[in-house]
Amino acid sequence: MTGLNPRITVEVGKMGGKPSIRGLRFTVYDLASYLASGMTEDEILKEFPYLEKEDFQAVFEFFASIPERISVLEAPR
Repeated sequence: MTGLNPRITVEVGKMGGKPSIRGLRFTVYDLASYLASGMTEDEILKEFPYLEKEDFQAVFEFFASIPERISVLEAPR
């Protein structure tokens, strides 16, 4: 992956090569999952004090830069 925010790192052998935040063992997907579950940025920062406010913007930029979007199909009724 090229053109990533420098806060997003990809290291072979760390977290299965998934994009992580500043080399921490905390992936962009982890942060997105907490946000999607309804946690606020402040709640996440309190729970994970090693994260920084600027990490959120880096994760938002990461997902905004993905060219393919995942389509969600409505489940059959």
